[in-house]
Amino acid sequence: MPVYQYEAMDNTGTEVKDTVTAESEVEAQQAIRDQGLFVTKIQERVKKGKKKPAKKQQSKKKQTFAIGGVRPKQLCTFTRQLSTLQDAGLPILRSLRILEGQSKPGPLKNSLIGVIEDVEGGNTLSEAMGKQPKAFDNLYVNMVKAGEAGGALEIILQRLAEFKERAQSLKRKVMGAMIYPVAVITVATLIVGFIMYFIIPKFKQIFVGFGVELPGMTVMLITISDSVVDYWYLFPTIPIGLILMIKIIKKNKTGAYIIDKMMLKIPLLGKILEKSTVARTCRTLGTLIASGVPILEALLIARDTAGNAVFVRAFDTIYTAIREGESMAVPLRETRIVDDMVVNMVDVGEETGALDNMLYKVADVYDEDVAVLVDSLISMLEPIMVVVLGLIVGFIVIALFLPLIELLNQMS
Repeated sequence: MPVYQYEAMDNTGTEVKDTVTAESEVEAQQAIRDQGLFVTKIQERVKKGKKKPAKKQQSKKKQTFAIGGVRPKQLCTFTRQLSTLQDAGLPILRSLRILEGQSKPGPLKNSLIGVIEDVEGGNTLSEAMGKQPKAFDNLYVNMVKAGEAGGALEIILQRLAEFKERAQSLKRKVMGAMIYPVAVITVATLIVGFIMYFIIPKFKQIFVGFGVELPGMTVMLITISDSVVDYWYLFPTIPIGLILMIKIIKKNKTGAYIIDKMMLKIPLLGKILEKSTVARTCRTLGTLIASGVPILEALLIARDTAGNAVFVRAFDTIYTAIREGESMAVPLRETRIVDDMVVNMVDVGEETGALDNMLYKVADVYDEDVAVLVDSLISMLEPIMVVVLGLIVGFIVIALFLPLIELLNQMS
Protein backbone atom coordinates (compact mmCIF):
# COMPACT_ATOMS: atom_id res chain seq x y z
CA MET A 1 0.00 0.00 0.00
CA PRO A 2 1.42 3.45 -0.92
CA VAL A 3 2.86 5.71 1.77
CA TYR A 4 2.22 9.45 1.49
CA GLN A 5 4.34 12.20 3.02
CA TYR A 6 2.38 15.28 3.97
CA GLU A 7 2.59 18.69 5.58
CA ALA A 8 -0.46 20.05 7.36
CA MET A 9 -1.64 22.69 9.83
CA ASP A 10 -3.75 22.20 12.94
CA ASN A 11 -6.36 24.66 14.25
CA THR A 12 -3.70 26.62 16.16
CA GLY A 13 -1.56 27.13 13.06
CA THR A 14 1.14 24.66 14.10
CA GLU A 15 2.80 22.88 11.18
CA VAL A 16 2.73 19.08 11.22
CA LYS A 17 4.89 16.79 9.05
CA ASP A 18 4.18 13.07 8.97
CA THR A 19 3.30 10.10 6.76
CA VAL A 20 0.09 8.21 6.18
CA THR A 21 -0.67 4.89 4.47
CA ALA A 22 -3.64 4.78 2.11
CA GLU A 23 -4.89 3.28 -1.14
CA SER A 24 -4.95 6.63 -2.96
CA GLU A 25 -4.14 10.29 -2.44
CA VAL A 26 -7.84 11.10 -1.94
CA GLU A 27 -8.11 8.55 0.90
CA ALA A 28 -4.86 9.89 2.38
CA GLN A 29 -6.21 13.47 2.43
CA GLN A 30 -9.45 12.27 4.02
CA ALA A 31 -7.53 10.39 6.72
CA ILE A 32 -5.49 13.52 7.48
CA ARG A 33 -8.62 15.69 7.65
CA ASP A 34 -10.19 13.18 10.04
CA GLN A 35 -7.36 14.04 12.44
CA GLY A 36 -8.46 17.70 12.42
CA LEU A 37 -5.61 18.87 10.16
CA PHE A 38 -5.58 21.04 7.03
CA VAL A 39 -3.42 19.55 4.27
CA THR A 40 -0.91 22.00 2.70
CA LYS A 41 1.27 19.53 0.79
CA ILE A 42 1.09 15.82 0.06
CA GLN A 43 2.94 13.40 -2.22
CA GLU A 44 3.58 9.70 -2.46
CA ARG A 45 6.89 8.53 -1.01
CA VAL A 46 8.91 6.93 -3.82
CA LYS A 47 11.09 3.91 -3.21
CA LYS A 48 14.77 4.11 -4.11
CA GLY A 49 15.49 3.36 -7.74
CA LYS A 50 12.08 4.62 -8.88
CA LYS A 51 11.35 8.10 -10.10
CA LYS A 52 8.10 9.83 -9.37
CA PRO A 53 7.02 12.56 -11.75
CA ALA A 54 7.11 15.93 -10.06
CA LYS A 55 3.75 17.34 -9.00
CA LYS A 56 2.60 20.59 -10.49
CA GLN A 57 2.73 23.66 -8.32
CA GLN A 58 -0.47 24.41 -6.45
CA SER A 59 -0.94 27.66 -8.36
CA LYS A 60 -0.66 25.88 -11.72
CA LYS A 61 -3.65 23.64 -11.17
CA LYS A 62 -6.15 23.51 -13.99
CA GLN A 63 -9.81 24.19 -13.43
CA THR A 64 -12.21 21.31 -14.02
CA PHE A 65 -15.49 21.53 -15.93
CA ALA A 66 -18.35 22.55 -13.61
CA ILE A 67 -21.91 23.75 -14.21
CA GLY A 68 -23.72 26.30 -12.07
CA GLY A 69 -22.61 28.35 -9.12
CA VAL A 70 -21.39 27.58 -5.63
CA ARG A 71 -23.98 26.14 -3.23
CA PRO A 72 -24.75 28.42 -0.25
CA LYS A 73 -23.89 25.63 2.21
CA GLN A 74 -20.45 25.21 0.62
CA LEU A 75 -19.82 28.95 0.79
CA CYS A 76 -20.85 29.04 4.47
CA THR A 77 -18.38 26.25 5.31
CA PHE A 78 -15.59 27.90 3.29
CA THR A 79 -16.16 31.29 4.96
CA ARG A 80 -16.13 29.76 8.45
CA GLN A 81 -12.92 27.82 7.73
CA LEU A 82 -11.20 30.85 6.19
CA SER A 83 -12.18 32.92 9.24
CA THR A 84 -10.69 30.25 11.55
CA LEU A 85 -7.42 30.11 9.61
CA GLN A 86 -7.11 33.90 9.55
CA ASP A 87 -7.82 34.06 13.27
CA ALA A 88 -4.97 31.55 13.76
CA GLY A 89 -2.60 34.00 12.07
CA LEU A 90 -1.93 32.19 8.77
CA PRO A 91 -1.10 34.24 5.67
CA ILE A 92 -4.10 34.65 3.40
CA LEU A 93 -2.43 32.91 0.45
CA ARG A 94 -1.57 29.87 2.52
CA SER A 95 -5.09 29.74 3.95
CA LEU A 96 -6.55 29.80 0.46
CA ARG A 97 -4.24 27.00 -0.69
CA ILE A 98 -5.23 24.86 2.29
CA LEU A 99 -8.94 25.29 1.59
CA GLU A 100 -8.50 24.80 -2.16
CA GLY A 101 -6.57 21.59 -1.53
CA GLN A 102 -9.35 20.06 0.53
CA SER A 103 -12.18 21.20 -1.77
CA LYS A 104 -13.82 18.67 -4.08
CA PRO A 105 -13.78 19.40 -7.84
CA GLY A 106 -16.53 21.85 -8.68
CA PRO A 107 -17.39 25.56 -8.98
CA LEU A 108 -15.92 26.49 -5.58
CA LYS A 109 -12.58 24.77 -6.27
CA ASN A 110 -12.38 26.44 -9.69
CA SER A 111 -13.09 29.84 -8.14
CA LEU A 112 -10.46 29.32 -5.44
CA ILE A 113 -7.86 28.36 -8.06
CA GLY A 114 -8.62 31.63 -9.86
CA VAL A 115 -8.47 33.63 -6.61
CA ILE A 116 -5.10 32.09 -5.68
CA GLU A 117 -3.63 32.89 -9.10
CA ASP A 118 -4.83 36.51 -8.90
CA VAL A 119 -3.54 36.98 -5.34
CA GLU A 120 -0.17 35.55 -6.39
CA GLY A 121 -0.21 38.03 -9.29
CA GLY A 122 -0.44 40.96 -6.87
CA ASN A 123 -4.21 41.55 -6.57
CA THR A 124 -5.89 42.04 -3.22
CA LEU A 125 -8.24 39.33 -1.94
CA SER A 126 -11.34 41.44 -2.65
CA GLU A 127 -10.16 42.18 -6.21
CA ALA A 128 -9.48 38.49 -6.81
CA MET A 129 -12.86 37.46 -5.40
CA GLY A 130 -14.58 40.12 -7.51
CA LYS A 131 -13.39 38.24 -10.61
CA GLN A 132 -15.26 35.11 -9.47
CA PRO A 133 -18.95 36.17 -9.46
CA LYS A 134 -20.16 32.53 -9.47
CA ALA A 135 -18.82 32.13 -5.93
CA PHE A 136 -18.60 35.60 -4.38
CA ASP A 137 -21.38 38.18 -4.81
CA ASN A 138 -21.15 41.97 -4.28
CA LEU A 139 -22.00 41.62 -0.59
CA TYR A 140 -19.11 39.20 -0.04
CA VAL A 141 -16.59 41.21 -2.07
CA ASN A 142 -17.44 44.56 -0.46
CA MET A 143 -17.27 43.16 3.08
CA VAL A 144 -13.85 41.61 2.36
CA LYS A 145 -12.76 44.94 0.88
CA ALA A 146 -13.87 46.75 4.04
CA GLY A 147 -12.03 44.19 6.17
CA GLU A 148 -8.82 44.71 4.20
CA ALA A 149 -9.12 48.50 4.53
CA GLY A 150 -9.72 48.29 8.29
CA GLY A 151 -7.14 45.57 8.96
CA ALA A 152 -9.76 43.29 10.51
CA LEU A 153 -10.29 40.68 7.83
CA GLU A 154 -10.76 37.81 10.30
CA ILE A 155 -13.55 39.71 12.11
CA ILE A 156 -15.28 40.55 8.83
CA LEU A 157 -15.06 36.92 7.70
CA GLN A 158 -16.56 35.84 11.03
CA ARG A 159 -19.48 38.25 10.52
CA LEU A 160 -19.90 36.99 6.97
CA ALA A 161 -19.97 33.40 8.17
CA GLU A 162 -22.58 34.20 10.84
CA PHE A 163 -24.67 36.17 8.33
CA LYS A 164 -24.71 33.36 5.77
CA GLU A 165 -25.33 30.68 8.42
CA ARG A 166 -28.37 32.54 9.74
CA ALA A 167 -29.72 33.05 6.23
CA GLN A 168 -29.26 29.35 5.51
CA SER A 169 -30.89 28.39 8.79
CA LEU A 170 -34.03 30.41 8.03
CA LYS A 171 -34.16 29.06 4.48
CA ARG A 172 -33.87 25.46 5.70
CA LYS A 173 -36.60 26.07 8.27
CA VAL A 174 -39.02 27.45 5.66
CA MET A 175 -38.18 24.76 3.09
CA GLY A 176 -38.49 22.00 5.69
CA ALA A 177 -41.91 23.24 6.75
CA MET A 178 -43.15 23.26 3.13
CA ILE A 179 -42.01 19.72 2.30
CA TYR A 180 -45.04 18.01 3.88
CA PRO A 181 -47.85 20.00 2.17
CA VAL A 182 -46.06 19.97 -1.19
CA ALA A 183 -45.57 16.19 -0.97
CA VAL A 184 -49.22 15.61 -0.02
CA ILE A 185 -50.54 17.84 -2.83
CA THR A 186 -48.23 16.20 -5.39
CA VAL A 187 -49.21 12.64 -4.41
CA ALA A 188 -52.92 13.54 -4.29
CA THR A 189 -52.72 15.13 -7.74
CA LEU A 190 -51.04 12.03 -9.19
CA ILE A 191 -53.64 9.69 -7.64
CA VAL A 192 -56.60 11.75 -8.86
CA GLY A 193 -54.99 11.98 -12.31
CA PHE A 194 -54.54 8.20 -12.37
CA ILE A 195 -58.21 7.68 -11.46
CA MET A 196 -59.36 10.13 -14.13
CA TYR A 197 -57.15 8.66 -16.85
CA PHE A 198 -57.47 4.91 -16.20
CA ILE A 199 -60.38 4.12 -13.84
CA ILE A 200 -63.22 6.41 -14.95
CA PRO A 201 -63.05 5.33 -18.65
CA LYS A 202 -63.60 1.69 -17.50
CA PHE A 203 -66.77 2.69 -15.65
CA LYS A 204 -67.87 4.74 -18.69
CA GLN A 205 -67.71 1.58 -20.84
CA ILE A 206 -69.78 -0.33 -18.27
CA PHE A 207 -72.46 2.38 -18.13
CA VAL A 208 -72.64 2.66 -21.93
CA GLY A 209 -72.85 -1.15 -22.28
CA PHE A 210 -75.85 -1.38 -19.96
CA GLY A 211 -77.51 1.74 -21.33
CA VAL A 212 -78.01 3.30 -17.91
CA GLU A 213 -79.30 6.88 -17.78
CA LEU A 214 -76.51 8.86 -16.11
CA PRO A 215 -77.18 11.55 -13.46
CA GLY A 216 -75.64 15.02 -13.77
CA MET A 217 -72.74 14.33 -11.35
CA THR A 218 -71.67 11.27 -13.32
CA VAL A 219 -71.87 13.11 -16.63
CA MET A 220 -69.69 15.87 -15.15
CA LEU A 221 -67.15 13.32 -13.85
CA ILE A 222 -66.97 11.53 -17.22
CA THR A 223 -66.57 14.88 -19.01
CA ILE A 224 -63.65 15.77 -16.75
CA SER A 225 -62.15 12.32 -17.31
CA ASP A 226 -62.49 12.68 -21.10
CA SER A 227 -60.73 16.05 -20.89
CA VAL A 228 -57.87 14.51 -18.91
CA VAL A 229 -57.52 11.68 -21.44
CA ASP A 230 -57.72 13.93 -24.51
CA TYR A 231 -55.76 16.92 -23.24
CA TRP A 232 -53.45 15.43 -20.58
CA TYR A 233 -50.48 17.35 -22.00
CA LEU A 234 -52.11 20.67 -21.05
CA PHE A 235 -51.98 19.97 -17.32
CA PRO A 236 -48.15 20.15 -17.05
CA THR A 237 -47.92 22.66 -19.92
CA ILE A 238 -50.22 25.31 -18.42
CA PRO A 239 -48.29 25.82 -15.12
CA ILE A 240 -44.95 25.75 -16.96
CA GLY A 241 -46.33 28.30 -19.44
CA LEU A 242 -47.55 30.54 -16.61
CA ILE A 243 -44.14 30.42 -14.91
CA LEU A 244 -42.36 31.29 -18.16
CA MET A 245 -44.84 34.11 -18.86
CA ILE A 246 -44.28 35.58 -15.38
CA LYS A 247 -40.50 35.42 -15.90
CA ILE A 248 -40.81 37.21 -19.23
CA ILE A 249 -43.05 39.90 -17.71
CA LYS A 250 -40.62 40.38 -14.80
CA LYS A 251 -37.84 41.25 -17.23
CA ASN A 252 -39.64 44.57 -17.63
CA LYS A 253 -39.33 46.89 -14.59
CA THR A 254 -43.00 47.89 -14.62
CA GLY A 255 -44.15 44.30 -15.08
CA ALA A 256 -41.87 43.09 -12.28
CA TYR A 257 -43.22 45.81 -9.96
CA ILE A 258 -46.85 44.87 -10.68
CA ILE A 259 -46.30 41.12 -10.16
CA ASP A 260 -44.27 41.60 -6.96
CA LYS A 261 -46.89 44.05 -5.66
CA MET A 262 -49.59 41.42 -6.31
CA MET A 263 -47.50 38.73 -4.56
CA LEU A 264 -47.29 40.90 -1.44
CA LYS A 265 -51.11 41.23 -1.42
CA ILE A 266 -51.70 37.45 -1.18
CA PRO A 267 -53.13 36.63 2.30
CA LEU A 268 -50.55 35.20 4.71
CA LEU A 269 -48.11 34.24 1.93
CA GLY A 270 -47.65 37.92 1.10
CA LYS A 271 -46.82 38.66 4.74
CA ILE A 272 -44.23 35.87 4.75
CA LEU A 273 -42.60 37.29 1.60
CA GLU A 274 -42.67 40.83 2.98
CA LYS A 275 -41.21 40.02 6.39
CA SER A 276 -38.56 37.66 5.01
CA THR A 277 -37.44 40.39 2.57
CA VAL A 278 -37.29 43.00 5.36
CA ALA A 279 -35.31 40.60 7.57
CA ARG A 280 -32.84 39.76 4.78
CA THR A 281 -32.25 43.37 3.68
CA CYS A 282 -31.95 44.68 7.25
CA ARG A 283 -29.45 41.99 8.21
CA THR A 284 -27.47 42.64 5.01
CA LEU A 285 -27.47 46.39 5.59
CA GLY A 286 -26.54 46.03 9.26
CA THR A 287 -23.68 43.65 8.45
CA LEU A 288 -22.29 46.01 5.81
CA ILE A 289 -22.52 49.09 8.03
CA ALA A 290 -20.88 47.25 10.95
CA SER A 291 -18.08 46.20 8.58
CA GLY A 292 -17.34 49.80 7.61
CA VAL A 293 -18.94 49.89 4.16
CA PRO A 294 -20.22 53.42 3.33
CA ILE A 295 -23.98 53.78 3.79
CA LEU A 296 -24.74 54.60 0.13
CA GLU A 297 -22.77 51.63 -1.15
CA ALA A 298 -24.35 49.42 1.53
CA LEU A 299 -27.83 50.49 0.41
CA LEU A 300 -27.13 49.50 -3.20
CA ILE A 301 -25.87 46.07 -2.13
CA ALA A 302 -28.82 45.52 0.23
CA ARG A 303 -31.17 46.55 -2.60
CA ASP A 304 -29.71 43.84 -4.84
CA THR A 305 -30.41 41.20 -2.18
CA ALA A 306 -34.11 42.18 -1.85
CA GLY A 307 -35.37 40.07 -4.75
CA ASN A 308 -38.59 42.11 -4.93
CA ALA A 309 -39.18 45.06 -7.29
CA VAL A 310 -41.30 46.91 -4.69
CA PHE A 311 -38.41 46.93 -2.23
CA VAL A 312 -35.90 47.73 -4.98
CA ARG A 313 -37.87 50.87 -5.87
CA ALA A 314 -38.10 51.80 -2.18
CA PHE A 315 -34.33 51.41 -1.73
CA ASP A 316 -33.74 53.65 -4.75
CA THR A 317 -35.90 56.32 -3.11
CA ILE A 318 -33.99 55.98 0.19
CA TYR A 319 -30.64 56.10 -1.66
CA THR A 320 -31.59 59.33 -3.47
CA ALA A 321 -32.83 60.97 -0.24
CA ILE A 322 -29.68 60.11 1.74
CA ARG A 323 -27.45 61.33 -1.08
CA GLU A 324 -29.30 64.67 -0.89
CA GLY A 325 -28.59 64.92 2.83
CA GLU A 326 -31.67 63.45 4.52
CA SER A 327 -31.65 60.82 7.24
CA MET A 328 -32.66 57.23 6.49
CA ALA A 329 -35.79 57.20 8.67
CA VAL A 330 -37.67 59.95 6.75
CA PRO A 331 -37.70 58.32 3.26
CA LEU A 332 -38.14 54.89 4.86
CA ARG A 333 -41.40 56.08 6.43
CA GLU A 334 -42.56 57.56 3.11
CA THR A 335 -42.01 54.30 1.19
CA ARG A 336 -44.39 52.43 3.58
CA ILE A 337 -42.66 49.10 3.02
CA VAL A 338 -42.11 48.50 6.74
CA ASP A 339 -44.00 49.00 10.00
CA ASP A 340 -43.66 52.13 12.14
CA MET A 341 -41.72 50.05 14.66
CA VAL A 342 -38.93 49.53 12.11
CA VAL A 343 -38.88 53.22 11.19
CA ASN A 344 -38.64 54.25 14.85
CA MET A 345 -35.82 51.78 15.52
CA VAL A 346 -33.88 53.06 12.50
CA ASP A 347 -34.47 56.64 13.68
CA VAL A 348 -33.14 55.81 17.16
CA GLY A 349 -30.19 53.95 15.63
CA GLU A 350 -29.21 56.99 13.56
CA GLU A 351 -29.47 59.30 16.56
CA THR A 352 -27.40 57.07 18.84
CA GLY A 353 -24.88 55.95 16.20
CA ALA A 354 -25.91 52.30 16.60
CA LEU A 355 -27.77 51.83 13.32
CA ASP A 356 -26.18 48.44 12.67
CA ASN A 357 -27.35 47.07 16.04
CA MET A 358 -30.88 48.33 15.47
CA LEU A 359 -30.98 46.72 12.02
CA TYR A 360 -29.81 43.43 13.55
CA LYS A 361 -32.65 43.61 16.10
CA VAL A 362 -35.21 44.33 13.37
CA ALA A 363 -33.91 41.35 11.38
CA ASP A 364 -34.13 39.07 14.46
CA VAL A 365 -37.73 40.15 15.17
CA TYR A 366 -38.81 39.64 11.58
CA ASP A 367 -37.05 36.27 11.34
CA GLU A 368 -39.11 35.11 14.33
CA ASP A 369 -42.27 36.52 12.71
CA VAL A 370 -41.53 34.59 9.50
CA ALA A 371 -41.10 31.35 11.47
CA VAL A 372 -44.45 31.93 13.25
CA LEU A 373 -46.23 32.79 9.97
CA VAL A 374 -44.84 29.69 8.25
CA ASP A 375 -46.09 27.52 11.13
CA SER A 376 -49.49 29.22 10.85
CA LEU A 377 -49.59 28.60 7.09
CA ILE A 378 -48.81 24.91 7.58
CA SER A 379 -51.45 24.66 10.32
CA MET A 380 -54.03 26.15 7.94
CA LEU A 381 -52.95 24.06 4.94
CA GLU A 382 -53.37 20.69 6.71
CA PRO A 383 -57.15 20.93 7.42
CA ILE A 384 -57.76 22.65 4.06
CA MET A 385 -56.00 19.79 2.24
CA VAL A 386 -58.00 17.20 4.18
CA VAL A 387 -61.32 18.92 3.36
CA VAL A 388 -60.49 19.45 -0.33
CA LEU A 389 -59.27 15.87 -0.79
CA GLY A 390 -62.36 14.58 1.04
CA LEU A 391 -64.65 16.57 -1.26
CA ILE A 392 -62.85 15.29 -4.38
CA VAL A 393 -62.95 11.65 -3.25
CA GLY A 394 -66.57 12.00 -2.13
CA PHE A 395 -67.58 13.51 -5.46
CA ILE A 396 -65.91 10.65 -7.39
CA VAL A 397 -67.46 7.94 -5.20
CA ILE A 398 -70.99 9.38 -5.31
CA ALA A 399 -70.79 10.06 -9.06
CA LEU A 400 -69.80 6.43 -9.70
CA PHE A 401 -72.28 4.81 -7.31
CA LEU A 402 -75.41 6.68 -8.44
CA PRO A 403 -75.56 4.90 -11.85
CA LEU A 404 -74.65 1.58 -10.18
CA ILE A 405 -77.64 1.97 -7.85
CA GLU A 406 -79.87 2.74 -10.84
CA LEU A 407 -78.49 -0.33 -12.63
CA LEU A 408 -79.25 -2.55 -9.61
CA ASN A 409 -82.81 -1.19 -9.45
CA GLN A 410 -83.38 -2.03 -13.12
CA MET A 411 -82.01 -5.53 -12.67
CA SER A 412 -84.22 -6.14 -9.64
